[in-house]
Amino acid sequence: MRTALKTYLKKPQTTVAIVVALMAQIIFCVVWMTAYDGVMDRTDRLKIAFVNEDGEFGQSVERQLRDELPFPIVSAARAEAMDDLTDRSVQLAVIVPNGFGESLTAPGKQATLSYVMNDANPQLAKSVMQTVAANLTAGLNKQAALQGTTVALRQSNLSEEEAGRTAQGLLDQVGSDMAILNPVKGMHNQMVPMMLILASYVGAMLMAMNVHQVSEAIGARLTVRRHIAVRSLLIVLAALVISLVGSSLIAALGGQMHAGFASFWLFHFLTMLAFMFFAQLFLISLGMAGMFVNMAVLSLQLVTSGTIVPRPMLSGFYQTLGHYLPATYAVEGIMNLQFGGAGSGKDALLLAATIAASLAVSWGVAGLRGRRGAGAPARTEADALPAN
Repeated sequence: MRTALKTYLKKPQTTVAIVVALMAQIIFCVVWMTAYDGVMDRTDRLKIAFVNEDGEFGQSVERQLRDELPFPIVSAARAEAMDDLTDRSVQLAVIVPNGFGESLTAPGKQATLSYVMNDANPQLAKSVMQTVAANLTAGLNKQAALQGTTVALRQSNLSEEEAGRTAQGLLDQVGSDMAILNPVKGMHNQMVPMMLILASYVGAMLMAMNVHQVSEAIGARLTVRRHIAVRSLLIVLAALVISLVGSSLIAALGGQMHAGFASFWLFHFLTMLAFMFFAQLFLISLGMAGMFVNMAVLSLQLVTSGTIVPRPMLSGFYQTLGHYLPATYAVEGIMNLQFGGAGSGKDALLLAATIAASLAVSWGVAGLRGRRGAGAPARTEADALPAN
């Protein structure tokens, strides 16, 4: 066994394998522990839209909310609030409907406070806002009961039956009605955006590593331009097939596709292209050391893209970093196409820009390396072809 172990340790690939596993542990621990540190202390960055349709009484409720809740309250009309929910710029809409105050003060009636939430959001944001809605309703109930008790005590000569009716009328004076935009059907659908980001980028970085090794083995038998051209063609063909298989499996296993299969698949194809060209860029620039960069990029994309924690709850550094990583736009587009919401045209354009920038840098770096490595006159395309 000792001899066999020495034989393995003499191979540089063994050391590389151990270092890769070690770096994965270090990178993920550092990124995730720093990115999610203090996240729950930043829940006050989530926003609530307040829609007042009951005049002066609604204004008093709004003032109460601003005093009691740690979240920014944005006054809006109902249509504007729905648009903000769809764009995920607010996480909850609180609506005081017309006649709410009148129902609250009328004996035997229940005043209903309306809430609207966009289900196509990270689970943490939905959980926080559901808690806010429950606490707000309970608080208004307590306030209504206190006011009603004060009125009842001021009244005199109530019979036992009348006192019972009065007490019953003070219970559950405020009800709630939660409406859901873009509902997510099941936990498996909730996890699709994160699963696609993880699977797509891991596949992209492993493909980039293996194709890079093939490229190194072929070496000078092909020119730099032909290497990049062939690698780009392989990426396009692979992304086409992989995205089709992935989208088909999601559809077959009950995945939501609000915008239809074709739109979902085409956006997935664009995401795969962006990830593959982005992952290839680091290997072309840094060689096999680019795999360590890809591992860091994978971890950073998972924490900054908004699949687990809403981006407003991240620190300023990670929020800014997310603007420059393709997964941020992939997640937004996938959520919109899968569950419904704002269009994904802007996200598609930004992914296309990522592809173009990655290709341009790859061509530039490869061209510089080709010129620097040429000890003799540069080979032409014809020179690089094998003789017949």
